[in-house]
Amino acid sequence: MTSPRSASTFDTPFEGDLEADLELALRLADAADAASMSRFDAADLDVRLKADASHVTEADLATERAIRALLETERPGDGIFGEEFGITGDSARQWIIDPIDGTANYLKGIPMWSTLIALAIDGVPRVGVVSQPAIGRRWWAATGHGAWTNTPAGAPRPLAVSAVDAIGDSSVSFQSIGQWRDAGKLDALERLTSSVWRDRGYGDAWPYMLLAEGRLEFVAEFGVKEYDLAAHVPIVIEAGGRFTSFDGVDSLSERSSLATNRVLHDAYLDLLHSA
Repeated sequence: MTSPRSASTFDTPFEGDLEADLELALRLADAADAASMSRFDAADLDVRLKADASHVTEADLATERAIRALLETERPGDGIFGEEFGITGDSARQWIIDPIDGTANYLKGIPMWSTLIALAIDGVPRVGVVSQPAIGRRWWAATGHGAWTNTPAGAPRPLAVSAVDAIGDSSVSFQSIGQWRDAGKLDALERLTSSVWRDRGYGDAWPYMLLAEGRLEFVAEFGVKEYDLAAHVPIVIEAGGRFTSFDGVDSLSERSSLATNRVLHDAYLDLLHSA
């Protein structure tokens, strides 16, 4: 059987200028970096369990507060959806925030965690910033403005996905075996990893950025929320890639993701959903 297909809404053009919103998103990331790095690898970091048994640290809370404080000043009419403090406001413009994506790494002193900041307009992510301050990296995009990353010299570098056009030549990140097992997709994972050139579970936000840089051709995961994905969508798409749910739907609410270099997207969907 072939997988379902849907008309793309994430790829639709935007009538308007997002330059000021992107500039604000970068300033939000600056504020977030200052808050998160001030407590990174602290011996006395306060860590608690949430109702869903996931960890939250004082830095998660402080970082989201820092972002919200700036938004309340700069964009008081916009809505906000953050992982730690939920939804405030009711607007077609909604900022979607994960203050620390990779809290398990953060609390262990492992530098592979990110702050994710997105602006969705009418439900479509239009601005995205992914900041990994512990390794000095940042990626950003806005619809119609391209996708970019920082360089050691300080000048922004444009992003572009790879031109690999054969699954057998592709490199993929499947995030974790546990995710695929819990989703009942281990057979699909076996088909995938048996068909590609190289597979690794890099985890969290970084694989999506490697995809946008042209270093991977595929990233997929399960059990994710809107704030885990929204910032990645404009970056992947503006770099020339494709972003859907695992079933090929343009939606942040499907609790899954499938990001590719675009040219292989349908081929991956067929492989993953074949009987």
